Amino acid sequence: MPATQRSTKSHPRKPGSQSALRHLNQQRIIECLLSGPSTQAELSRQTGLSTATISNIVKIMQDAGLVSTEPTTSSGRRATNVRLNSNGAVAVGIDFGRRHLRVVLASLGYHVIAEDYIELPLGHHAEEGIAAAVRLLEKLLQENGIDRTAVVGAGAGIPGPIDRRTGTVAQGAILPEWVGIDILHRLEEALNCPVFVDNDANLGALSEVTWGPHSGVSNLMFLKIGSGIGAGLILNGFPYYGNVGITGEIGHATIHEHGLVCRCGNRGCLETIASTTTMIELLGRGQETLLTPQDIVRNCLAGDSATQRVVDDAGLAVGRALGNVSNLINPEVIVVGGPLAGLGDLLLDPIRRGLVRHAVPVVGETTHLAMSSLGARAEALGAAALVFQHAGITGR
Repeated sequence: MPATQRSTKSHPRKPGSQSALRHLNQQRIIECLLSGPSTQAELSRQTGLSTATISNIVKIMQDAGLVSTEPTTSSGRRATNVRLNSNGAVAVGIDFGRRHLRVVLASLGYHVIAEDYIELPLGHHAEEGIAAAVRLLEKLLQENGIDRTAVVGAGAGIPGPIDRRTGTVAQGAILPEWVGIDILHRLEEALNCPVFVDNDANLGALSEVTWGPHSGVSNLMFLKIGSGIGAGLILNGFPYYGNVGITGEIGHATIHEHGLVCRCGNRGCLETIASTTTMIELLGRGQETLLTPQDIVRNCLAGDSATQRVVDDAGLAVGRALGNVSNLINPEVIVVGGPLAGLGDLLLDPIRRGLVRHAVPVVGETTHLAMSSLGARAEALGAAALVFQHAGITGR
């Protein structure tokens, strides 16, 4: 898949102290080595740093296990070749959810080095989520013996639209407390590395064509069903962002014109019928404890008739919305992800029935519907892939 992305990128931080300057210079060297081994003289030419400075920084990086060196010849002269070690360049993937936070560390070979997950309080503010991400990242780096300078960048997924004109979280996010926040620069200041931000469904789509089994697919839709419902699009091999970056808002497609009022202000949106929030409200009546999406999966698999009916109704509504979208863009593959992925065919079958019923026959018959094999990690893995793509590393 091409490495072109329209996601919002942070601006480099201005160097201050000597340690900050050394950190910046190490990152410049790592960026040069991402495309392959180079001699110290070549690194000097590419970065504009003196050969003495390059030699000193390379020694520090070698002692930290970030790079390895070997003697070579260049233009008939003895030289030192520098190569990144497998953990010498690490991408961070962060998935912010309505109630959760997941952080992954990935190496150049698209290999997950480490990951962790914590729950966040409902209604948490951006500062709270960002601080938790910093703590979780530092914990993972320390536990795995990875130097902070090995981090080449961080990708972050937000459950809501990102206005690419301003880099802010737009109205309609499932985290209303984050609306209007300049999330890009908040994260950059907290993480102290290049940051790339995108909608979580877009990152889910990216993960399927990088980490997942659909790397050869040029037209793919990733549908995330959770507290909200959103879609990420890969069209003709490229992520599709539209005019201002707000695409894939399929959760606000009207299914019942006189249905329930949605948080967006309209009536009968898909989210009011098929989101996990709606399912929990329907199934939680008379329950003493609040249900979770995991409870829905478990009860449905166990054969609970009420849960299976709610899931079936939701799947049919999702299929109807997908049929209309498929008539418009004719995707090759639609991948369903989110916390209900464990339902498998119990969710896919009604979605498929709705899709076939509402799509043009040839479109319905030729659109492949699949459950994500990446599970709950899809968005975080897509965030890490976003970093690799900006570095020019396009696949495994």
